Amino acid sequence: MRRVEHVMGFPVSLRIDDEGVPGQAADAVFAWLREVDARFSPFRADSEVSRLDRGETFEPSDDLREVLGLCAEYRTATGGAFDARLPGRRLDPCAVVKGWSVQRAAELLTAAGARRFCLNAGGDVVAAGGPWRVGIRHPEHADRLCTVLEITDAAVATSARYERGDHIIDGRTGRPATGLLSLTVVAATLTEADAAATAAFALGREGVTWAAARPGCAVFAVDADRRVLRSPGLPVTRTGRRAAA
Repeated sequence: MRRVEHVMGFPVSLRIDDEGVPGQAADAVFAWLREVDARFSPFRADSEVSRLDRGETFEPSDDLREVLGLCAEYRTATGGAFDARLPGRRLDPCAVVKGWSVQRAAELLTAAGARRFCLNAGGDVVAAGGPWRVGIRHPEHADRLCTVLEITDAAVATSARYERGDHIIDGRTGRPATGLLSLTVVAATLTEADAAATAAFALGREGVTWAAARPGCAVFAVDADRRVLRSPGLPVTRTGRRAAA
């Protein structure tokens, strides 16, 4: 089964290699992601996030509480470099919501009986079974790869400047984080990989060491001086080693 939809502002592709997984499983994945967009987008005036940001009185859902708890966790862990509520800006938990929601979608697939699948949300990937090969884009050349990872039952997320420019802000300074060109995290879940990648990017060069020290995380990064940095546990393929040399 293969399916692609545009959700939450980016393409989401799903590939399921198992036979007999009902089509309703894919329907549930995309329905959940559309629900998340409606409830948590800071760009929708009627979303829970926007209502909370305006100070409206209502009982936040358990999901929103979980998302805000994760935002607070990463803010503390980075000394304020990662911050979903920057001064002078609206509440924006998107850096947590994306990975968290896609990981939840993967869990829906597992519950439906899928054992080998790949869910790619705008370049961030959660995969079951394997091995799966995931290419890491060169930060300055869209038609080239820096390396190729080989993952099994894992997730990969990248934060970079090449798609949206200097959009990641260091909450400690209020200025764009420019110490890195791109940073990729491999972790057991996309919740961790995506949030850790954004948080590490906000930290700048020190974020590479910070992310690599997190339990179960491996890191590949290119800094502003074009130096390649990677942790020893990075699951690089033979092809990937040649590409990164």
